[in-house]
Amino acid sequence: MSFVHLRRRSLIVGSAAVALLPAVAAAAGPDVGQPAPLFTATDSTGKTWSLADLKGKVVVIETTNHDCPYVRKHYNAGNMQAQQREAASKGVVWLTSASSATGEQGYVTAQQANELTKSRNAAPAAVLLDPQSKVARAFGATVTPHLYIVDAKGTLVYKGGIDSIPSADVADIPKATQYVRVALDEVLAGKPVSNPSTRPYGCSMKYPRTGA
Repeated sequence: MSFVHLRRRSLIVGSAAVALLPAVAAAAGPDVGQPAPLFTATDSTGKTWSLADLKGKVVVIETTNHDCPYVRKHYNAGNMQAQQREAASKGVVWLTSASSATGEQGYVTAQQANELTKSRNAAPAAVLLDPQSKVARAFGATVTPHLYIVDAKGTLVYKGGIDSIPSADVADIPKATQYVRVALDEVLAGKPVSNPSTRPYGCSMKYPRTGA
């Protein structure tokens, strides 16, 4: 093989390696089947939530950034709110985590979080204020929205995207497999989750630049 061919091959391999980096990043955080990382956080009403205290309940954690078009897709269509209400009706605790750092896109004060919940007719059990991104980092969140399901034993049983079509187009929602909805139904029925780890899609997490 000539030098030119060898060089072209090495460039192709190198490009493939770079393309795989986002997938490696998305794999960070706890593995499905392992205990979910415990956390304590304050919500937009001043109430403190502890994952340890929620043992015995199925919990959904949703990272959010209201300025992200992928988040807007699901809220503008009413998809996120519908799933929040469905979950609540089945005894599931849905926690929306506002994990953008102070000064970054998606950061909200308690008042802004409450106004967003009201204006969007959202229905999570709580909006956690996580400006230091401690909750998001503990779970290895890479995008908004990134969804996680913790079963009643405290085990992480799902992590990934809300659905199967990675776009910001509302029209794609009816065509997509709703991964979180399906996974919740399986968990509540005592069945193993058929797709426990899927590829999340959305806007990159806005972590503190200082690493705080």
